[in-house]
Order: sequence, then structure tokens, then C-alpha cells
Amino acid sequence: MKRFEGKVCVVTGGALGIGRCLTREFAKEGANIAFIDINKSAGEENLLFIKEKGGNAIFYHGDIAEEKTLNSFAETVINTYGKVDYLINNACISKNGILSGCSYEDFNYVLRIGVSAPYMLSKLFMPYFSQGASIVNIASTRAFMSQSDTESYTAAKGGILALTHALAVSLKGKVRVNSISPGWIDTGEYYNESYTPEYSSGDTKQHLVGRVGKATDIARAAMFLCDQENDFITGENITVDGGMTKLMIYSGDEGWEYKEE
Repeated sequence: MKRFEGKVCVVTGGALGIGRCLTREFAKEGANIAFIDINKSAGEENLLFIKEKGGNAIFYHGDIAEEKTLNSFAETVINTYGKVDYLINNACISKNGILSGCSYEDFNYVLRIGVSAPYMLSKLFMPYFSQGASIVNIASTRAFMSQSDTESYTAAKGGILALTHALAVSLKGKVRVNSISPGWIDTGEYYNESYTPEYSSGDTKQHLVGRVGKATDIARAAMFLCDQENDFITGENITVDGGMTKLMIYSGDEGWEYKEE
């Protein structure tokens, strides 16, 4: 029997990238998949792929920044499957930040996708979560560290970390809620099947494990958190970044020199 046979797994932003990987890996393990994305052609392509591989899935085309889309998507999921075992809030975008003039509307649009939508889907599915269900929020190491001009995305990822422990407390006894913070994850193969990665020595050596991350690294972490055998874990964040955020670097260390602009 497959690991998640008969379970229902909902994924936002499931058409491409990490989301595409999540839908496919959970489908391989027997889960029934429901995913939503604003990219219609990529979503339909992924749906066809899953079904051709013997999986069971539905795709909903829509923008999760819109409340009416969330309501309609949730209704479709429940009408199709009748329950939710796993909700993986993966979708997010960036509208850059303060240096490039990110507007009030753009900033809030990112927050609606990255924080408001995960909250609302958790609320909409609350009566339908199976006992022992799991919510996994995809955060980012950007919640702890930043490059310049990234305020919209960084704020959303910081917000979903806080939302994680808040929901874990509110939903205690029925739904476990955790988050994953990916570091550098190369998702090229989930955009282009003929993709071949090329890395410099610096790309790999800045990771303590000596390689750049793969989308399947995140999928395995999500499966770990969803597995009922790991039901003692809730309200937590797992950083999956090959140790990159643990390496403290001063100018002159590790072959790195700071250059003034």
C-alpha cells in the first residue's frame, strides 16, 4: 500500500516549481490531489502528467488573492473529495520592494497570496479536515535574512511563519500546523523537462552539504510533516537550505571579499 493512499492533498501554486513537484510526489504515494494556480496552461499540463502516471487529481484555475476564488476552490475540493487530509500552502510571488517602488496595492497583493489565502483556506477547510490532518506552510529562509529590494516577498514569508504557530495553537487536537523554509532550491526541471543545471564552485560550496537544493528535498520534508507517525511535531518550522544560513561569513573568510559599489 502506498504511503498516502486515499488521503486528500491540497496544494496552492501547484502548476510549476516546488508546487508542481509537491503534487507529483504526493500523487506517486497514492494521495488524491487538488491544486490551484493562476497559470492555466501549466496547470492543465501538470494535471495531464499526473493522470497519465496513474494519479488522481483535479486542477482549479484561479487567483488565490481573490476571496471568491478561495471560496469556489474550497467548494470544488469538498464536492469532489469530501475531506482534506493535507493542506500545503505553497503559492507566493514577489513584487520586489521599496527601492523599486513597490506600490501599496502590489505589496498587499503579495500579502493576500502569501498570508491571507493560507489563513482563509485553513478557515474554509476547518470543518472538513480529517482527524490528524496536517497543514504545511511553505515559508522561506527569506523570512530570516534578506537581499535588498525584497520587502514584499520577505514580509509575506515572515507572516506565514507567524501564522503557522498561531494556527497550530488554534487547531490543536485536530490539525497539526508546521512550516518549511526552503533555501536555494533549483526548480528548473519543473519548468522545463530538458533543463540541465549548471553551477559554479561557489554555488555549491556556500552550502555546507556541498550542493544546491532540489524541489524533491522540499517534497520529502512536507511528506515527513504530513505523516501521522510524526504527530508530535506541530507549530514548528524546518529550514531546508543545506546549511547555507548557518555559515557566518566575514570579508576575507571562505574566499569571500566585500567589494564597495
